[in-house]
Amino acid sequence: MNKTKENKIEKEVVAKDESLKVDEKKDDSKVIKKEVAKKKIVAKEMVFAKGNGMSVSPKQCIYICKAILKKNPDAAIAKLQSVVDGKGFIPMAGLEVGHRKGKGMAGGRFPINSCKAVIGVVKQLVANAVVAGIENPVIVIAKSDRASAPFRRDGRKAKRCNLYLEARDGTKLVGKK
Repeated sequence: MNKTKENKIEKEVVAKDESLKVDEKKDDSKVIKKEVAKKKIVAKEMVFAKGNGMSVSPKQCIYICKAILKKNPDAAIAKLQSVVDGKGFIPMAGLEVGHRKGKGMAGGRFPINSCKAVIGVVKQLVANAVVAGIENPVIVIAKSDRASAPFRRDGRKAKRCNLYLEARDGTKLVGKK
């Protein structure tokens, strides 16, 4: 009788705790319990992408970051691709650069190699946003700074740049500015 009472008590305890799924196997009146854990998929709030030691001008990347800040990554890629195609330009105010036609913008340039490098990092940011489950990413942080530069021939230093892009969900940022 003791064995049957123990089995009944164990089954009642299992029945009360509905959050655990239990598999029962009877081997010589022993109960083996296995817990089945469910994985919770948590949507991340932000994603980032880095480009370390890119062989492009840090000065050009700073102005490119200003141009793509607070934009959708697809719009940023379209803007940078227009610069690569020669149809658009990156505004570089404060560098005493000649004026460009269209939209009343001040001086600007066409940093093609820098734009190609930044396009690769922005595409990586889009891929990270898809994996993280962010539906409407907006670039919130875009910063560029100098990286350690190796020496070239004749003692010249090469230009190197570190790039950091961070995106968050645009629907949650509507109220914040």
